[in-house]
Amino acid sequence: MSLLKKIVIRKADVDVGLLVFRILAAGALLKAHGLPKLLDIQASIAHIPDPLGFGGTFSTYYAIFTNVICALCVAFGFLTRFAAFFIITLTLSGLLLIHLHDPANIQDTPIIYSIVFGFIAYMGAGKYSLDHKFFK
Repeated sequence: MSLLKKIVIRKADVDVGLLVFRILAAGALLKAHGLPKLLDIQASIAHIPDPLGFGGTFSTYYAIFTNVICALCVAFGFLTRFAAFFIITLTLSGLLLIHLHDPANIQDTPIIYSIVFGFIAYMGAGKYSLDHKFFK
């Protein structure tokens, strides 16, 4: 059987797909949003809005927690649904409280991250994860 037939006919391995999807999504979040905040915390405190009134320092550390710690948890598949939920709270609050009246090209980032991590929260980590190793 040719390689093309194997790819087209073969049933997709959902667990491999979830593994790749988790790693790529978490890696993108970590690279674009987590590491820049972590590497320059003082600038992040000055830049990150405080829409809920908890203070700029809390908002910054929450953003770092979600964009770094929770992203790593998702990538490794550890407490995946829990970590994805925290990421969604950050992305949706950014969308609904900060960028609601901004143009679509500004809103698309929190919308896409919310959809991606919502899907991960819904599907779970899959077989190739620390969740599966420790909790199944």
